[in-house]
Amino acid sequence: MNTSVSGTARLLTAGLRALLALTLVTGVLYPLAVTGVAQALFPDKANGSEVTADGEVVGSSLIGQSYHLPRRTGQEDPEPDPKWFQGRPAGGLGTNSINNRYELLVSGATNLAADNPELARRVREARDAVVRDNSVPGHPVDPADVPADAVTSSGSGLDPDISPQYARLQVRRVAYENRLPVAEVRRLVEEHTEGRTLGFIGEPRVNVLRLNIALGELAARN
Repeated sequence: MNTSVSGTARLLTAGLRALLALTLVTGVLYPLAVTGVAQALFPDKANGSEVTADGEVVGSSLIGQSYHLPRRTGQEDPEPDPKWFQGRPAGGLGTNSINNRYELLVSGATNLAADNPELARRVREARDAVVRDNSVPGHPVDPADVPADAVTSSGSGLDPDISPQYARLQVRRVAYENRLPVAEVRRLVEEHTEGRTLGFIGEPRVNVLRLNIALGELAARN
């Protein structure tokens, strides 16, 4: 009996020591080491890739933002503000219906198959809206020039980037609405076009938040 009790006590003591050691290593030392390395080598990414304007944090370069006009009475969805570059559609976003204290945005995709009639309808409507919204006097948009990212949402619905083609398609509308020279707005797009990561990963892209910050600064100077 005593042998059994003493053996059990030794096992429990060994287990407790292992638990404390692993807790110290994996719960304290490892997180501190990873956090320290991240802060030392990648402080921008470690702190959320924050984007600042006029000394204030206005968002993250990793999360897309909407640029809409104020919602009118009785209006279900706000209209895009024509003065700003617009990001990709966010068809998969929703709100958290469980937490009724805060209005939380839920990231997600539509999960509609490529041959789903509902998806086809949404794409057609989005294409027509892009053509309508970006056509300016003397320069109508050809529906064939509308790129795929202008009419489809990303897997998260929060894609912060658009293709250079979609950014260039919006140049004349943005210049017209802000009374800016087309050449200057086009230059902004070229300056904010990023190439493939390491030269071969992904596609060229334009961060909409950074582009719109530069646009606001350009408009303020004119």
